Amino acid sequence: MFIVRATCVTDELMDAIARLMPQLKLRYSIPTRAEIEALVASNTSILITVRHPDEQSPIVGMLTLIVYRVPSGVRAHVEDIVVDESIRGQGVGEALVRHALSVARAAGANGVALTTNPRREAANRLYQRIGFRRWDTNIYFYEF
Repeated sequence: MFIVRATCVTDELMDAIARLMPQLKLRYSIPTRAEIEALVASNTSILITVRHPDEQSPIVGMLTLIVYRVPSGVRAHVEDIVVDESIRGQGVGEALVRHALSVARAAGANGVALTTNPRREAANRLYQRIGFRRWDTNIYFYEF
């Protein structure tokens, strides 16, 4: 597996986003190239992609890690976690989330929060297996 922060916007990245976003099963529109360029250029939002099985393989998953400072410290939140339906169950999502945790920890965050729909049973089991604790019906937190 090859997991990396997106540092530039390519046609391949845009094609992957167009393929993956509808799999979130939410009614989000596909972001424009300008919106993804702003995301990639951001100091607080980190778009992380995963290729499987190696660096030459297509992008099969992504997530966004938001790292920000508040008076009480550095916080992190994960959004838009998605792995292509064709490859789910092969450890890609777990590797992607664990990578995000290591990036957040290296940035000085004391933990990582995420929200998820309770009906996403497999995702909820994954977060708990990794070590996230449920705070509320839709909110999980991983503490360092």
